[in-house]
This record gives sequence, C-alpha cells and structure tokens, in this order.
Amino acid sequence: MSLWEKEDERLLHRLRNAVIYFDGDEMLNTAKECLASGFDVNSAIFDGLLPGIQEVGRLYEEQVYFIPEMLLCSEVLYLGLDLFRPHVQKRDVGLRAKVIIGVVCGDIHDIGKNIVKMMLETSGFDVYDLGRDVPVEKFLIQSRVIEPDIICLSTMMTTTLMNMKETIRHIKDAKPDTKIMVGGCTVTSNISNRLGATGYAPNAYQALKTAIHILSAGKRMANGVPARGAGRSDWA
Repeated sequence: MSLWEKEDERLLHRLRNAVIYFDGDEMLNTAKECLASGFDVNSAIFDGLLPGIQEVGRLYEEQVYFIPEMLLCSEVLYLGLDLFRPHVQKRDVGLRAKVIIGVVCGDIHDIGKNIVKMMLETSGFDVYDLGRDVPVEKFLIQSRVIEPDIICLSTMMTTTLMNMKETIRHIKDAKPDTKIMVGGCTVTSNISNRLGATGYAPNAYQALKTAIHILSAGKRMANGVPARGAGRSDWA
C-alpha cells in the first residue's frame, strides 16, 4: 500500500470512528482535512460515513447501543454530510424525472433516504422529499399533485415492512403503472418482489443506478422497445 493509500485509509477510518463513537469534534476536523486535501467526497461519504452508521446499526441490533446513542451517532454523521454535500460533483445522467421520496409510516430512520435524495438531486432529478413516518394518504395526495416518474420508499425496520406493502398497494390501486423503488437495511430483492415494488436498491450508493435503470426501462417500453430485465432487479 502506497503512502497516499495509507493516508486515504486513515481518513476513512477516522470518519467511520467519529460516527461510531459520536465524536463531533473529530468529525468536523477530519471532514475539513478531507476537503482541504482534495479527498474524494463520494468516497468520504460511502466508504467513511456509511460504514460507520452501518456499524452503529449492528451495535443497536445487538443491544450494545440504544436509541440515545443512535441519535448521537446520527447527529455526528450529519455534521460530516453537511460539510461534504456542497462539494458532491453534479452530473448529467441524460434523464430528467420527478421523484417522490419518503420513509414509510411508523419509521423515523431517514439517513439512507437523505443520502439517496442527495444523489438524485446532484444528478439533475427534481426530488420531492416527504420526510419520515409518512402516512399512505400523504403519498397518494402528493402523487396526484406531482405526478412523479418514480416513487422511492424506505424503511429500516422489519416491523414496518407491512406498512411499506400497504403503501405500495394503495399507490398501485390508484395508478397501476407507477414505478416504485424500495430500500432500507431490512429490504432484499425477494422482499421487494413480494411487496410488489418495481425494484429495490441494496444501498444508497446503488440507488441512483437503480433509478436510472427503472426510468430508462420505462422509456424504452413507452417507445415500444422491450425493456431488458425491467421490473425485478438487484440493481447491482
């Protein structure tokens, strides 16, 4: 490993640990050091911040951490994310789309949703964020008003998967051809299929690629061209 690679690993390790041990000062210092040195912002977010909050999730599941620690860790993650967000490079993916995004009713965990929102916005999509703990009725009302090209639903908890299923059912009842992408640490490809979603993203980093896949497939079908692999994909 070269000297530069070692330095990159050191910065990522510091970002990860700052989240895990809810050290706000360390997060601010490390994030500023990353920006000053020209460190890749996407790597800082997806290889530093996200692994940190994923480890926090594991500690919570094993009852090492509880809700107070989870909240503190989330606050520290957002300190870093707020510094990195203005420096995320905008890109043109060749698509223009309106996206509704929200965390389903009963779930208040919105870190993944917020990162997906950032990725979509920096790629030129118009994103309408409904927030967290969103009731079915709000999705339905906003869908009628906005007429989105795709709706993104998230949940982190197994206890709210049924709420996600009900949300999808009501959206599809109102407009059967609605494209719906689902995600969250409790969601898998098989669960996505059973929920009736168009597809699923295994993580925030893949969500942009997945959304592009779904939208492109829909455009091809609208033009009378068969969509390869459309409808059920791991989006990897």
